[in-house]
Formats: sequence, structure tokens, C-alpha cells
Amino acid sequence: MQKKIEAYIREHHMIREGDRVIAAVSGGADSVCLLRLLVVLRERIGFTIEAVHVHHGLRGREADRDAQYVRELSAAWEVPCLVVFRDAAAYGKEQGLSVEEAGRELRYQAFFQEAGAYERARIAVAHHQEDQAETILHNLFRGSGLRGLGGMAPVRDNIIRPLLCVGRQEILDYLRQEKLSYCQDSTNESLDYTRNKLRKNVIPMVCQDVNFKAVEHIVAAGERLRQAEEYFCREAREIWRKEGQLQKNPDRCRIPANVLSQVPEILKGYVVREMIGELERSQKDMGSCHISQILKLADKGTGKCCHLPRGLKAWREYDMICLEKSDGRAQHLEEDRAVLESSLSFEKIPASVLREKYQKIPENKYTKWFDYDKIKGTLSVRTRRTGDYFMIQGGRKTVKAFMIDEKIPKEERNKILLLAEGQHVLWIVGYRISEFYKITDTTKQILQVSMDGGREHEG
Repeated sequence: MQKKIEAYIREHHMIREGDRVIAAVSGGADSVCLLRLLVVLRERIGFTIEAVHVHHGLRGREADRDAQYVRELSAAWEVPCLVVFRDAAAYGKEQGLSVEEAGRELRYQAFFQEAGAYERARIAVAHHQEDQAETILHNLFRGSGLRGLGGMAPVRDNIIRPLLCVGRQEILDYLRQEKLSYCQDSTNESLDYTRNKLRKNVIPMVCQDVNFKAVEHIVAAGERLRQAEEYFCREAREIWRKEGQLQKNPDRCRIPANVLSQVPEILKGYVVREMIGELERSQKDMGSCHISQILKLADKGTGKCCHLPRGLKAWREYDMICLEKSDGRAQHLEEDRAVLESSLSFEKIPASVLREKYQKIPENKYTKWFDYDKIKGTLSVRTRRTGDYFMIQGGRKTVKAFMIDEKIPKEERNKILLLAEGQHVLWIVGYRISEFYKITDTTKQILQVSMDGGREHEG
């Protein structure tokens, strides 16, 4: 397996001579295997290693045991070790994230922070083939595009995944052969987490009842989809290079409407994303609904416009589709109500169905559940207005006060969606919901609300 991993590292140019490799080491089987292989290869390739372990403030003595084990293992292999302490539960509460999501964000924050201390640093994480299959299935079930269905890339920016070419059993066999111990994380057995359900239930069932090589086939399909994504991106980049026009003052770009109308359907969204990329580096808030709104402008008359996340505005001007980055102060949000509403989907379900599916109401940043019977008026999807409020334990709080307390920049506050019944806000989308509408033991009907175009997930 060492030869296989080394060949994979060299094939994807993961590590060069002189690099500093920040190894993410939890103490589990996968990360112990990763660290051992890096130790074996460091002299052969000529790089240095540092182990980073993040203690999430969860699991009590078990977590303390893991941190101590990583320290001792690193010392035995003459690898510098940094143990970072973070409160995942508190961070999740502050950011409106599940503990699982909060832990992941905190881990990567720690890895990037340590990598930033070096000129040439690589962050090595221990994802393997089963992790890749979970990621692809998870993204498939939540409606991702080709990028999500392609799974995790072997190399993304300065993150490397040397174990993506091997399966979990190969890792365990290698540890047994090398007589290496590792820590067991009890939360990996919990079915409260979606990924654990895929790992413990879905994938074993498919391998047993459909095809014992299902994991390999899912990973291979993901690789082909990732290649297709790269191809469409290159094609769209070429179309934009030939037809697009960029104007730096003000920050504005445009493309002939007939170009968008004539390119193959599957390429249209990619061309629009190239266009957006000229003005805004990050597209994490740009969902499929926003891309669709821009494409619809190609079929509309001059003067039609829509407003987008991150202060972008798109409009039709004669035979051109134009995009401009504004300061956000003059966005006519009432004209664009259809864009805002199209990003949310609603479903009414019996409370018994949700209780059968989950032992407790899940924590999800982009899907929320409300007591349907407490909603008496008409719901609206909009941005904030004077007097908006929601209920907290012990009373009410204005949306304005919440945004100030959360330190949300002023220029961003008018872009945040609200789901409201009059002035009572059920959900500040991406943040929190009103205590009044929360599900209780007596709830009979539930309103499930999901936001389209959420972030692509990697493991």
C-alpha cells in the first residue's frame, strides 16, 4: 500500500521537496495510517511534517485520551505536534450550525491557521474511498450539481488527500501489518448524523444486496463526473473569453443575450458562473435559483433586472446581459421578490413522520421545521423591515438587535432572507428561528422549509 500511496501522491503532485505537510490527526485509524505513511515518505520525497489535532471540547475523557495519544504517537515518530482546543458546541450555537458542522469548520480553521505560518504548506487529510462514496451520495441526495457529485478532489488549493486511492479495509490491514493501534471515536457509531447513516446502513446494504464493488463504482463515477465538470468549466471559460466583455470602472461585465441562448443547455450555467467570477471571487451564496434568474433575462426585454447575493445586480440592456457589482444601497428588492421566494421550498408533513425519522429534531443550517398549527396568517419571504422581531427564551428580540449582536456587517443586513408572518419572523435564514414556532411534543403538523442552492459539501 505504501507504493500505491506514493504513486498517487506523485501522480497528483501533492507534495514537493521542501514542503511543510500539516497532517490532520484525530487519532483514529485513517489519520494514524496517514501520519505513518507520511513519516515513511518524508525522507524519500524530502518534506517536513507537523501533526495538528483539534480537541472539540466534546466526549470528555475520551477526547482527552485521543489528544494524549496523538501527542505520544507524534513524539515516537519525531513529528512536532500541535493540539488545539476549541468549543464546538458553543461555536455551533453562535453560528447556527450543528455540532458536526461546527467541528468541521473549527478543524479546518485550525489547519489553515497553522499552514499560514509557512510559505509552502500542504494540509493532508485522511479521507479514503468510503469517505468519497459517502460524500458523493450525500451530495446526490441533497441535489448538488456536477461539482458536488464529483466528490472530493485529490488536491484542492493546499489541501491534499493521499488516501483517496485506498479503501477502509486496506487501511485496517496496513495498521494490523505494522502493529499500530488507534483510537475509537464513539460518536462514529451514532446514527444522529447523516454521514454515519450512509456509512453504517446505506453503503453496507448496497454492497451486500446490489454489488460488492459498489464503493469502487461510486468513486469511479465521481471521478468521471469531476472530469466532466472540469471539461464544462474549460468550455465555458473559452466562450466567455471570446464573447464576454469586462469593464473595470465601474465593476461591470456583459455578454450578448443570443450567446447564452445558443450555447448547449448544460453549458449555460457554467458561462454565467464565469461571468460572475469576473466580479466576485466567492460564489458560495450563489445558488441554482440565482443562475436561473440570470439565464431568464436572455428571454426578456430590455430593462428587466434581478438582484443577487454579494451585492451583484444583473439586467437586460438591449441585446446584452449585464452584471454589475454594487455597494448594495440601492437594491430594489420588491422587484425581485420572485428570486427570493424561489430559493425556498416548503413542505407540510405530519409530526409523526419526522419523529419516526429522527429521535430529535435535527440541527441543519439550511432546513428548518416549524409547528404548522401556530401559523395563522400568510407567510412571506423578504428582507428586514422596521419592527421585525422573533421570540427568544424569556421574551422577544428585534431582528435589528439580533444582527447587531451577531456583528453582521451593515452592508450585508439587507441581503439576508427572512421568513415572516407579518412582523413576526419565523426564520432568519442561515441563522436562527423563533422560539414561538418551534416543534413541541404536542405538535401535529410540521412545516418543513429548505433553502435551495446551499454549499457544496466535502467530507
